[in-house]
Amino acid sequence: MANALTPGIFKAYDIRGLAGTEIDPGGAELIGRAFTRVIAKQEGKPASTLRLGLGRDMRLTAPEMAAAYREGMCGEGATVLDAGQIGTEMLYWLVGSRDLDGGLMCTASHNPKPYTGAKLVGRGAIPLSGEKGIQEVRARIEAGMGDPPGAGSVETVSIYEPFHRDVMNFIDPQAVKPRRVVVDGGNGMAGPMVGPLLEQLGLDLEENYWTPDGSFPDHEPNPMLPENRDFIMREVKAKGAELGIAWDGDADRCFFIDDTGRFVDGDFLTALLAESMLSKEPGATILYDVRASRAVADTVERGGGRALMNRVGHAFFKPRMREESAAFGGEVSGHYYFREFYCADSGTLPALLILELISVRERSMSELLEPYRSRYFISGEINSEVEDQQAKIEELSSRYSDGRQHRLDGLSVDYDNWRFNVRPSNTEPLLRLCLESLSSEADMKRRRDDVLEVIRS
Repeated sequence: MANALTPGIFKAYDIRGLAGTEIDPGGAELIGRAFTRVIAKQEGKPASTLRLGLGRDMRLTAPEMAAAYREGMCGEGATVLDAGQIGTEMLYWLVGSRDLDGGLMCTASHNPKPYTGAKLVGRGAIPLSGEKGIQEVRARIEAGMGDPPGAGSVETVSIYEPFHRDVMNFIDPQAVKPRRVVVDGGNGMAGPMVGPLLEQLGLDLEENYWTPDGSFPDHEPNPMLPENRDFIMREVKAKGAELGIAWDGDADRCFFIDDTGRFVDGDFLTALLAESMLSKEPGATILYDVRASRAVADTVERGGGRALMNRVGHAFFKPRMREESAAFGGEVSGHYYFREFYCADSGTLPALLILELISVRERSMSELLEPYRSRYFISGEINSEVEDQQAKIEELSSRYSDGRQHRLDGLSVDYDNWRFNVRPSNTEPLLRLCLESLSSEADMKRRRDDVLEVIRS
């Protein structure tokens, strides 16, 4: 395979690599062609009858790369609906709302400036993953594509207005009370995607890094990293704001800072969103990932809902959301899925729903979080370099054999007052640990250190 398309770019959940060296426009065109053939096979019809969505983020290389993907898709005969510069979830919405055969989003998500890539979905915005589709794209390219048949076409579409109208229906805008909110778009797609909705709600907005700019002059668009959220945490306190919200680069994930300037863990945000969804749909089914605090299942069950644990990753959440008709699913990494949004993840809907929730409850974010923070003490995800991951998992299984164990995703061990999950990384020699105590912060730290000693010995 040519240097313009190195094998390592085909990841578990997307295609991602360094622009120009690992993937260039020539490689992107081949990906567009192979993707179209994979969708044609899935749909069981000729490529010339396909209708495929296309979007791109604010990366400096995105216009050229998106044009190459488009040329590849058209080269196979497909009709491409090109939505231009949009957030990733808007591509999902385009595919779902217009019942397209599939779609390609030109994005490198939260990755640093030099990266480019693509997220691929089929009908219903169901993702292609490493196991189901992405490796087939790679295999088709490696086998040789031949000359493109051509004859495809492009339709330029403008989707901001209908997207905004559709997502605003998830809440009662009149219920949202005016409040000071600090937002950080990370120079990604949140500004144009979410900004107009927040303005409609009459908020006192403090906008930061709100204009898309692929040079990222301020900080990388990844709020999961502490150094990238320091700014908004300080700003919430300095401005006396009631809430802070930050998005990643392609804006399909959002992260919250409470009114005290404290970061809101994804476990507890999932629990709050579950509360919101259960108030709208009593008895609803809610999915949560194996890493999550017991707070999620406890909240859902206490609210009369059905809580189901799930494997980590959108390729596992989205199909099961459909199988179970789950109203909502949440991952601790900030991916939140909604049945009425084509079971796709959204960075817009959590922002709207939390603003509605704190208004309806007439309580601050820190007050809503206090019952969780005072009962569930969580470590967050901790990575350790381990060469033989499976052997270490078996060692942990033996060491903690007196606990209740399951292997849904890695190894989970549950005791009455504490639990942990350890999972191997898909792409690196790492084990990822999440541990929780229901006793105290000190107990969590002690047990965390004990488990890490086993992992790292």
